[in-house]
Amino acid sequence: MTLTRRHALAAGTLAWPLAWPLAARAQAKKVPRVGVLWHAANADEESDYLPVIEKAFADLGYVDGKTIELLHRFPAEQTAQFHAMAQELADAKVDLIVAITVLGVIAARKATSTIPIVGVVMPDPVGTKLVESLARPGGNVTGLSLMSVDLSAKRLSLLKELVPGLARVAVIYDPALPSQGYIANFRKAAETLGLSLRTLEVATPEAIAPAFQGLAADKVDGVLVANGSMFFTERARLGAAALAARMPTSVNIAEMVPFGALMSYGPDFPDYMRRAAGYADRILKGAQPADLPVEQPTRIKLVLNRKAASALGLAIPPSLLALADDVVD
Repeated sequence: MTLTRRHALAAGTLAWPLAWPLAARAQAKKVPRVGVLWHAANADEESDYLPVIEKAFADLGYVDGKTIELLHRFPAEQTAQFHAMAQELADAKVDLIVAITVLGVIAARKATSTIPIVGVVMPDPVGTKLVESLARPGGNVTGLSLMSVDLSAKRLSLLKELVPGLARVAVIYDPALPSQGYIANFRKAAETLGLSLRTLEVATPEAIAPAFQGLAADKVDGVLVANGSMFFTERARLGAAALAARMPTSVNIAEMVPFGALMSYGPDFPDYMRRAAGYADRILKGAQPADLPVEQPTRIKLVLNRKAASALGLAIPPSLLALADDVVD
């Protein structure tokens, strides 16, 4: 064996122990696990948004099952299930929890104070004490604010413009959710617009139709539906009840409008899902949720339902049609 060959073998032998740990570390690179806490009972019921958030992660370079593991959990609108599934994700020591609804954020924060939480639909994160401030969340929660409280007055004024002679309005809300901010703003807006306002708790899907029937019997002229994932999940039932009671109804989620609501005015929710994935990406790359400001909507959508208006005997003013982002025919 020549001297040169001996030197090469020796060099290779010395280099191998140094190279092996690097290769082993590369092979053992941890695949991040992200728990996604939804609201409904299964993936089919979340079909409006689940593919959006999966594509958002894919667009950021994450391949589910290879470079990321998405652990979807479906609590079926049950408060106890929210807490059980949030605790399950915390016990599994996932790297991050994406909580789609405020109930999910509340449950996740109760389950862990250390695992980062991205809240997707947080109506009033400061008022409900989920974060210290929008600019500096301060804890393990960050994400997106719906600005729903701030939009209450505009929603009411749009409904008044759509419904001639609107005098008595009602706000229906889910008592399981913090709604004080909504109701206070709706009351203030109603007073400014010279409208009479009443509020009504609707706690279960089965209570939706009787609520609309009762409001119609009481000669209420229109209904505003407060934020609530239960209302979204039951959007077909809610829309059918609104039309059956001949009740002009305003919601805040565009994807509810085709089922019978007269209008929606609120954030672009598919965009929220995409932006939530962006938050998750930044946190997985080392950002701290305490330092990531809570973002507010960048786009507010007005969607009108011409078919529902026709069924209710209403004509949508041309001025509103010109402003609408979408019209359901």
